[in-house]
Amino acid sequence: MKTIVIKRVYDCKKSDGTYRILIDRLWPRGIKKADLQIDEWNKEIAPSPELRKWFDHKEANFEEFTKQYIQELNIKKEEVQRLGNIAQKISLSLLYGAKHPKINHAIILQNYLLKIYG
Repeated sequence: MKTIVIKRVYDCKKSDGTYRILIDRLWPRGIKKADLQIDEWNKEIAPSPELRKWFDHKEANFEEFTKQYIQELNIKKEEVQRLGNIAQKISLSLLYGAKHPKINHAIILQNYLLKIYG
């Protein structure tokens, strides 16, 4: 397995030799599509709109958000497997737009993939 890293999209717009996936359901504010070098935009692996809105990036909700997002990932087996297959061949960068570097779905997804494929 190659590495799976997370990067804030605002800090890492250019290609870096990894397979770069934007894992947010919404396009990041203030970034033009032409300015962001990504290999794919995967809205399906992002938390559901209902879960994202409930979470609202509040630290007090993060533990429950983690549990619920993992339940959603457990249902998305084909997509999770596809990402795992990519990470077997090339290093994978999971790009996210959230402000908080420790309270976001990218961390959960990274840990989930590493647990299964790491």
